[in-house]
Amino acid sequence: MEEKYFEDFRVGEKIHTKEKTLSAEEIIEFAELYDPQPFHIDEIAAAESPYGGIIASGFHTIGTSFRLFIDTGVIGTTGMGSPGMDSIRWVKPVRPGDTLRVEAEVIETRASRSEPERGIVLMDFKTFNQDNELVLSIRSVNLVRRRNNGSI
Repeated sequence: MEEKYFEDFRVGEKIHTKEKTLSAEEIIEFAELYDPQPFHIDEIAAAESPYGGIIASGFHTIGTSFRLFIDTGVIGTTGMGSPGMDSIRWVKPVRPGDTLRVEAEVIETRASRSEPERGIVLMDFKTFNQDNELVLSIRSVNLVRRRNNGSI
């Protein structure tokens, strides 16, 4: 996909990513480093948990979703970071073997008043599994470089 500047984003536009399948090994490896709760790293404990088996850390799901979005190339060199996210919802557990894809919808665009070289793009990120079930939703505030530093 072609890289976009702030001026290129349109409200209602949807950006679709490629897919990524998560293995049990990478789910456990991530969780051992960053979220070592038993239902993420221990098959026996996970089987006895309310989830009935290993599930991915929600942070792993967020990271995977973000990587899928970045890999589209939409904000390669035009992305300027983010001041935050307004909401994160883990809707359904992600399990080993699940294949994830992201749909990012532009909700709002507005030029920054204080920083003319950037604009703000509010997006809803929805991550789905191979059964088209929603597993994660995030509303994210994204800073995106303006073409010609916002000058006419």
